[in-house]
Amino acid sequence: MRPPARYSTSPAPGEPHRRAAGSARRRRAVIAVIAAVAPIAALLTVISLPTSASATTVPSAPAGWSTAYSDDFAGSSGTGVDSSWTYDTGTQYTGTGCTANWGTNEVETATDSTTNVSEDGSGHLGITAVDSGGSWTSGRIETVADDFEAPAGGEMEVSASIEQPDPSSGEGYWPAFWMLGAGFRSSGAGTSGTMDCSNWPSTGEIDIMEDVNALSEVSGTLHCGTDPGGPCNETTGLGSGLVACSGCQTSYNTYSVIVNRTNTSDESVTWYLNGVAYETVTESQVGTADWEAAVDHGFFLILDVAMGGAYPNAICDCTSPSSSTSSGAAMKVGYVAVYDTSGSTTSASASASASASPSATATGTTSADCSTTATSDISADCYGSSDGTFSVASTSDSAPSGVDSNQVAELENGDWLEYPDINFGTGSSQFDARVASGAGSGVSGLVEVVLDSPTNTPVGSFAVANTGGWSDWETIPANISEVTGTHNVYLVFDSGASGDPPYVSLHYFDFPVS
Repeated sequence: MRPPARYSTSPAPGEPHRRAAGSARRRRAVIAVIAAVAPIAALLTVISLPTSASATTVPSAPAGWSTAYSDDFAGSSGTGVDSSWTYDTGTQYTGTGCTANWGTNEVETATDSTTNVSEDGSGHLGITAVDSGGSWTSGRIETVADDFEAPAGGEMEVSASIEQPDPSSGEGYWPAFWMLGAGFRSSGAGTSGTMDCSNWPSTGEIDIMEDVNALSEVSGTLHCGTDPGGPCNETTGLGSGLVACSGCQTSYNTYSVIVNRTNTSDESVTWYLNGVAYETVTESQVGTADWEAAVDHGFFLILDVAMGGAYPNAICDCTSPSSSTSSGAAMKVGYVAVYDTSGSTTSASASASASASPSATATGTTSADCSTTATSDISADCYGSSDGTFSVASTSDSAPSGVDSNQVAELENGDWLEYPDINFGTGSSQFDARVASGAGSGVSGLVEVVLDSPTNTPVGSFAVANTGGWSDWETIPANISEVTGTHNVYLVFDSGASGDPPYVSLHYFDFPVS
């Protein structure tokens, strides 16, 4: 076992390490336009927000929710954080299984100096990485409390308003807002206490916001089970991979996660950027025992800016930071807040904004019914999980009843989309899909229908090449082996084209009665 390592010190199969090896594709399964607005968010909804919010104002809890913790960093300029936080100092925890460099080959030394961690007197916390002759220092703080928990039958949201570091040369920067299960602590908190690092990843880690190398991106990840491998594919974890985060280095954006235990037989963790959900991991993906060990308990929160280490190194395929990496860039935090419900099944419905542009609105989420009936038209953006390089964007293609105007755009070899619990009833042997392609000359690929696992043998497929352009839509039918009952349907995209160029966009599909 290893200490909490948001990514391993040696590449493991899967995202993000496969990208460093040259064969990976960063997942872009996010809304094409995400404006700078923020939750408290109901699962899979876009929130209508008041325009009076600011990056430093902690949103009030909506009806049915309570504020379990908040900090708006209202201290005087040049002061450190208050007593609800503890500073981690040095390069590792003390305790069983704890290793140097935080277990990730980070190169910075964490300090409690206001050079690295300080408030600015205007409601912001800055965590600043500083290079002193090749020796980097930075800040890492964690909450003393470790009982932030979604109650059985209820929900918990953890949110922060953050402006990512914006160095002129950012190779090696690794800002993060994340949380670890309380079982990681043996006594005390942080480096002033004693940890049981051998409990990672079984005791759970939820990464709410990570970016590397100043790419203006974000990833959300759940770590669980055993390392290596296990149900969370450690040490990579289950999550979004890096997705685009426009403006995240130049303005405050709200990063959130909701742990939803309203259905205790199939709980979930959903990640949000400015109120728009971009990734969900469910209990059914992990298994009950590993999920309960990783999720159904208290957590403590961590804010830090690491320098170098496994994640940034894997993405840049280099050793970071380099001699040209800029010193002195800061992750700025407007507030941190934790909200929870009492255990009822009521979902949050509205909140204030943490936006630097409070009049902006979030767009692009699905407005479709997301039918699970195979014979109905199913919007492409109703997928539950996915892998690959693509975006969700609007389309001018006409939409039948129950289908929205969004497409999953420019899919390429190796991508897949999962549509859970599709009911085929007494049987279907037909597959129709609404597609468009602006693929280059000679580029084509298959759209395959696979049941219950993306690695299973397809039950049918059709080939698609250039349809006349990315806005020229056609409905293509295909025969499939007869399917009955209820299945998780995977649409798998398979092309032999050199360089894995995009070759198809998908608007909607169905499985007509045989």
